[in-house]
Amino acid sequence: MTLPQIALLALAVGLVIGVGLSLLVAWAYRARARVADETSLVVPEGVTAVLGSMDDAACVVDSSGLVLAVSKAATRFGIEVGTPLENPELRQLVRGGRIEGSSATESLRITRGGLSLDPRLVSARASAISPRMTLLIIRDVTEQERLDQMRRDFVANTSHELKTPVGAVTLLAEAIESAADDPAQVRHFATRISAEAARLGQLTGRIMSLSRLQTDDALSDVRPVSIDEVLATALEAHVVQADSAGVELARGGDRGVWVRGDSQILIEAFGNLIANAIVYSPKGSRVGIGVKADEGVVEVAVSDQGIGIAEADRERIFERFYRADEARSRRTGGTGLGLSIVKHATQRHGGEVRLWSRPGRGSTFTIRLPRIDAPPSIDKDQKNKKKRERKAAKAAARVRNGENA
Repeated sequence: MTLPQIALLALAVGLVIGVGLSLLVAWAYRARARVADETSLVVPEGVTAVLGSMDDAACVVDSSGLVLAVSKAATRFGIEVGTPLENPELRQLVRGGRIEGSSATESLRITRGGLSLDPRLVSARASAISPRMTLLIIRDVTEQERLDQMRRDFVANTSHELKTPVGAVTLLAEAIESAADDPAQVRHFATRISAEAARLGQLTGRIMSLSRLQTDDALSDVRPVSIDEVLATALEAHVVQADSAGVELARGGDRGVWVRGDSQILIEAFGNLIANAIVYSPKGSRVGIGVKADEGVVEVAVSDQGIGIAEADRERIFERFYRADEARSRRTGGTGLGLSIVKHATQRHGGEVRLWSRPGRGSTFTIRLPRIDAPPSIDKDQKNKKKRERKAAKAAARVRNGENA
């Protein structure tokens, strides 16, 4: 072999060895970086940014269950950075997501903020973001569960309540058919049908009102509302009922008070309280409607001298179709929806309703609403009216003085 051939062979061998060593070094660096990534407990910046913008509770947990990063909402469940994930069901879910290598989802009922009396239904999802780190997302669906249950209860209760008048109308129609030759019986059954139809119409109307109040667009006609006008309309609508029951209606308190809202909804709410007070008041008693205006709140109280409400019934009195006195409510045609409408109407106006009651002494329902100033045009008219009244009073005084002279 000649010298040039030997040189070329040595060059080729050196090149092969050099390339091999370069590949070996590159593989070693890559393996080292992979091992570092797998064993690192540093949360990637992108994950941290996502956690900071999440509304749901979320956290990053390492293989030992230590919390490395959290979203703001995670603290509601007692999850904080540097502490172990204490809930055993969540720890099991994290292990399951890490074993599967992708994600695991489960619905759980866990406590919030360490309060054992505050269980929350959550949808939890664990996703592995590295061999040693798992992203845990906890979505609180308790409110959704409650709304679904309320919807099911509402449909069931509505169906049950509608069956009574519908069934009564059907039976009375059959009774009229069988008593066609007896005019007196026909008139009697026809009167009963009219009463049941009226009750059915009232129930349907109140169901529609309650459903409308529970939608987002319930307050479609929001404007300044005069409490004086609302109460005057509500009282006028129940004068006949009060006279028939032998109950006196008395309106007192502050005047010229304004709130912002839907006048028709407020009229219905106050009307329901007045109607209930009349129904549960004895003959010869009084139902009082009082208005008290503080700096930023208006309180409208409706008080009766009736049978009162037992303590066991006070917490449930605002539930749909709940009746403290079932028999009396049936006799008077009550639907069990009036106070529920009052509660939702008040909440829609940013207020609250309070109850004071003692068995045998009566009840007082107080609606508290945010107060606003009277509209400028109304305020100006009231001032002009007062000026005219003062001028008229002075003129009358001058006339009287002239006559006396």
